[in-house]
Amino acid sequence: MNYESIILERKDGIGYLTLNRPERANTISFQLMIDVVNAMEEVEKDAEYRVVIVTGAGGKHFCGGADLRDFAERARERAKAGGERQGTADFVSPRRDLFSALEESRVPVIAAINGAAMGGGCEIALACDIRVIADTATVGLPEIRFGALPAGGGTQRLPRLVGAGIAKEMIFSGLPCRAEDALRIGLVNRVVPAADLIPECEKTARVYIERAAYALKTAKALINRGIELPLKDALVLERKMIAEMATPAERKAAQDAAAASQKTYARIFNRS
Repeated sequence: MNYESIILERKDGIGYLTLNRPERANTISFQLMIDVVNAMEEVEKDAEYRVVIVTGAGGKHFCGGADLRDFAERARERAKAGGERQGTADFVSPRRDLFSALEESRVPVIAAINGAAMGGGCEIALACDIRVIADTATVGLPEIRFGALPAGGGTQRLPRLVGAGIAKEMIFSGLPCRAEDALRIGLVNRVVPAADLIPECEKTARVYIERAAYALKTAKALINRGIELPLKDALVLERKMIAEMATPAERKAAQDAAAASQKTYARIFNRS
């Protein structure tokens, strides 16, 4: 499928979702929201996708946040048509928001932060499972500097990732973090030289592709859902989902693959 504001490609099981509005700092327009949601629906339907890497075109920006001009224009058009005038940070698409589409995907999603990830761009990264940042990139939530607040989940996902104190410091100030500071506070998983960013993300993706798809899907869902539950309830959910996550044939195939790759597993599963 062709998209207006993004590029979706697949190679050897890895999906490459590129935000493709470099002339507008890869900012989030209404069209980009729809395109990302549709692209992730395409990923969901195609089992050949095992991992998705999200990055920005042009090298300077991962995503500069909301395209305020685009949303303001849409608000004016809605008002002229007699509809309700909504804020310029209205990130909700007609069917599903792009952040949930990334977060709830069955596959691991890696943010390759190759440039400035501001506002909604930071929130896109927060919705991904793994964040790898170029040493030249920055990340932040600047909305409060113009009297707004993060509207794509930043006030909720950020404290769950870095803790309430750090999240408040970032959101209250609106100041960006350099790559090394983002690593220090736990906002990103790794910092790599800019030239190595995509190769490093691909290296990580290939490791995930070697793992059982059903186990990855279940692990992601358990972590995402369990973090919001009391521990007792989360443990019950863990036992239930792990017991139901695969058929005997799928489990055997995973064990056979492990046994073929390592002698220890061959002994454990009596494949030697």
